[in-house]
Amino acid sequence: MEFIRSFIAIELPEEIKRLLTSLQARLKKADYPVKWVEPNSIHLTLKFLGDVAADKIDLVTTATEIAAGGIKPFRLTVSETGVFPNPKRTQIIWVGLSGDLQPLTQLQLNIEAEVSPLGFPTEARGFTPHLTLGRVRDYASPEDRQALGELVAKTTLEDKVAFEVKSVNLMRSQLNRAGAVYSCLKSVPLK
Repeated sequence: MEFIRSFIAIELPEEIKRLLTSLQARLKKADYPVKWVEPNSIHLTLKFLGDVAADKIDLVTTATEIAAGGIKPFRLTVSETGVFPNPKRTQIIWVGLSGDLQPLTQLQLNIEAEVSPLGFPTEARGFTPHLTLGRVRDYASPEDRQALGELVAKTTLEDKVAFEVKSVNLMRSQLNRAGAVYSCLKSVPLK
């Protein structure tokens, strides 16, 4: 049986990718041990599914269409930088989102509710809308993690750019030596 590593996400317009590329370039100058996400691969994950049996993809697509039903296009703004879990133990560097968070949150909850009966467990953590810029490498020292957290806290975005979300996508993730390569399996428009 064939399996397809998949997730449901909102893809970003080119203008946002350029902004994130510029932000990453500024942070990279500090030369901390970070694996940076390729800017063209950055997206807003709504649900990571993992390995999905190929014969279940149509069911996941239908569930995504149902989840998106009644959600109208909405606007999000790339707003602030941050880290998970906290600035003293930086593991993930991210950019937060503001704007029409209510429809975004509802969309994410709808997706969880629709794919759960298909065997995809509901996420235990609450949904925090963010765009992952990089992951700190395992060998980073505690001092590096803290210094990086402080740097990110002081780093502001040059522009707070808004974009309209018009669709949600079922994505394929193919792992290779260079990292993950993403492709859209199905785009579901918001109406």
